Amino acid sequence: MSATWVLTDGHAGNQRQASALSQALGRAATDWTLHPRAPWRWLAPRRLIGAERAFGPDFVSALSARPRLAIGCGRQAALATRLLRGPGCAAVQILDPRIDPAHWDLVIAPEHDGLRGGNVITLLGSLNPVDDLWLAGARKAFPAFGALPGPRTALLLGGPSAHAAFDQAAFDALAVQLQALLEREGGSLLATTSRRTPVEIRARLRERLARLPRVSWYEPGEGTNPYPGLLGWADRIVCTADSVNMLSEAAATCAPVFAFGVERVDGRPRRFIDSLLSLGRVRVFDQSLLAYPVVPLRETARVAQEIRQRLALQD
Repeated sequence: MSATWVLTDGHAGNQRQASALSQALGRAATDWTLHPRAPWRWLAPRRLIGAERAFGPDFVSALSARPRLAIGCGRQAALATRLLRGPGCAAVQILDPRIDPAHWDLVIAPEHDGLRGGNVITLLGSLNPVDDLWLAGARKAFPAFGALPGPRTALLLGGPSAHAAFDQAAFDALAVQLQALLEREGGSLLATTSRRTPVEIRARLRERLARLPRVSWYEPGEGTNPYPGLLGWADRIVCTADSVNMLSEAAATCAPVFAFGVERVDGRPRRFIDSLLSLGRVRVFDQSLLAYPVVPLRETARVAQEIRQRLALQD
């Protein structure tokens, strides 16, 4: 076992954030995918009687050999990091645990969640691995995108959620504007959908845009996901405004980013988008997609440095 453990419920977004933080800290980590049991999973991260048994016998045994640092992301992991915290083991929890942050050494939370406290580190957006080295690796892994004519427009498609009212009409409007742009300018379109993109919308957009020349289209399950290559080679990025994670990663690149459907988003995600717009890092999607000066948003490195200082971690 390494001196750092990364604990999540296995969901891709949680795993990505926790792993990105351990990498930014420069610490090799042991990954734990948690399989919580009833009744503890229902009220995690509250510490009910017998909570040590929430994740099975392997985790019970592991409690006797705690790591130097435990990093968790998500509600179930918050119970695990709370159980691990103790002499010699610092617990860092990513995302608002919905109970008093004092149960952890540090809590890392997006600014738009509104969580504050002496041991809370806030960031704009979500933790992610995107930096210059990551982008260079992405270009090396997907060299074919570099041969496509520019400007290369990366299209990152999300979907409707509790805070995002995206429907067929919205995606049709996006397709019309992108089609006109590509017919006017030429260049290439590199598109990827997410698990939240409705099947019928995927099919309709793919049919419409794939008829254009120089279009690369990917959907989940179609082999190796070229998403890193899209970010690495993009001259500009169009991202639907529903996804905090996708917008955060797009903003960490060196490309201009244009958010589509900002007016359709509310609540905490809207507060995040408004922050990006006020900083000038992201602009509202329009038919011109004119380039502008970019300063990449690299919050993960800043957060990692603050954690090193607060916990006196040695590289």
